[in-house]
Amino acid sequence: MAARRSPPKSKPEVAGPPASPILKPLDFLGTSLKDLKDFPEEARQEVGFQLDQVQRGKEPASWGPMTTIGPGAMEIKVKEANGEFRVIYVVKFDDVIYVLHSFQKKTEQTSPRDIALAKARYKEIGR
Repeated sequence: MAARRSPPKSKPEVAGPPASPILKPLDFLGTSLKDLKDFPEEARQEVGFQLDQVQRGKEPASWGPMTTIGPGAMEIKVKEANGEFRVIYVVKFDDVIYVLHSFQKKTEQTSPRDIALAKARYKEIGR
């Protein structure tokens, strides 16, 4: 007959980072998710990481306000060998992050077409 072992008197401490907070969900408007999936792999991975940071309540590595779009609109900026890529999103709501537009930037300034599209999607939020 095998000897029974007594349970430990206290649980051992577990090393490692604390549990991550709940991520704020993303809501991709229009073709923003499809357009993001069309980015080159490196840019797509970097944008994914930066959006994860935003979901955790942190600032992305390179970003800027997009006041021309509307209050609370922000832009993630990613520069890769294949060019510059942008994701415009709105984070001002407690329950969700709206991704308005994903595109490759081809000129010094954001094109009027990209701004108009992001503005139209911002209006769709209706909050």
